[in-house]
Amino acid sequence: MKSIDRYMARLIAVPLISTLLIAAMLLVLDRMRILFDFVATEGGPISAVFRMLANLLPEYLGLGIPIGLLLGTLLAFRKLATSSELDVMRAVGMSYGRLLFIPYCFAVVLALANLAIVGFVQPRARYGYEQLRYELRSGALGASIKVGEFTSFGKKITLRIERSQNGGRDLSGIFVYTTPKPGNWVAVTAEKGEFLATDDPDTIIFRLTNGTLVHYAPGFVVPRVLSFTHHDLPIPLPKLSSFRKRGDRNLELTLPELVRVGHDPHASEELRDSSRANFHFRLVEAATIFLLPMLALALGVPPKRSTSALGVFLALVMIITYHKINEYAESIGSLGRINPILALWGPFVLFAGLVFWMYYTIAYVPGGQPISALERWFAKLGKMIGKLIPKRKRAT
Repeated sequence: MKSIDRYMARLIAVPLISTLLIAAMLLVLDRMRILFDFVATEGGPISAVFRMLANLLPEYLGLGIPIGLLLGTLLAFRKLATSSELDVMRAVGMSYGRLLFIPYCFAVVLALANLAIVGFVQPRARYGYEQLRYELRSGALGASIKVGEFTSFGKKITLRIERSQNGGRDLSGIFVYTTPKPGNWVAVTAEKGEFLATDDPDTIIFRLTNGTLVHYAPGFVVPRVLSFTHHDLPIPLPKLSSFRKRGDRNLELTLPELVRVGHDPHASEELRDSSRANFHFRLVEAATIFLLPMLALALGVPPKRSTSALGVFLALVMIITYHKINEYAESIGSLGRINPILALWGPFVLFAGLVFWMYYTIAYVPGGQPISALERWFAKLGKMIGKLIPKRKRAT
């Protein structure tokens, strides 16, 4: 039995890990393009993209774990069935319940991991992601100066640089326009320049080389013109307001925090309803993982003398549809139109009933196949499509 358990574990682990990696890579690549555009538009450092992606990984894992377990178990049973190994195991007395031992070992571990991710890790990562977005928009991460464009530092300083070399350390073709006081302005052109840090974190020094300074004030008849070899221009950095505290949104609250807010008599009714709905949504998503091994078994074993992959397609459709129903139920529960417990656990009970029926049909009904009718219909549809497609004439 231990050798069979190890064999089942290998069959499940390979597609499970592959699904998680592929799903995470696809989601990361899709979001990476969007984040690169966003960071480039805001003028932030490239490292911010990877920090934001790292904060999105818990969310992607929370979505990928159920699908990975479902596909891993389904493909394992499908391989056993199509290679007749399942018939041998059944002939020596192994029941479907015994064969589900290893899948449920995976399910327990992944359900706990999923609950830890969506309940504790993902809320803090989501807050970190929103904080990075805020810092990029406000310039707290150090907005880069775009070459050939006018860049504003607050409302009083405008800067334009023609060329940048050595990673921004050597600047040339510089124009600076400042308005230190109402009615006063200073315009500076310089051949070269560099930014220098100071002891004051709110001020930087822009050291200019070989340039001309033009200063105008209301009492001047004509603007003053000054040529210089070196000139230090202090630039005050705009003061940034602090980012909001974590927890202003339900997605940023951990499970204990959701429970506390949901039972807080001082909180608004809308906030209590949304907190309870989000709390039950996370629990339902974790509890659904325990139904996936039975669903995978029922859909992974095709009918005799059939190699149809309809079960794989149907499994993905069912789990994605059920996830969307849960999201809709959460939104309805958040509005207070229906009790969140009924809105979210009601569909769970119906889905669990369907899964138990499918498992009972394949495990205890002789010759039972829960999707046999769909298999026959798809087989007939395939034959009809085959008749409509003209056969190629053999070349003479």
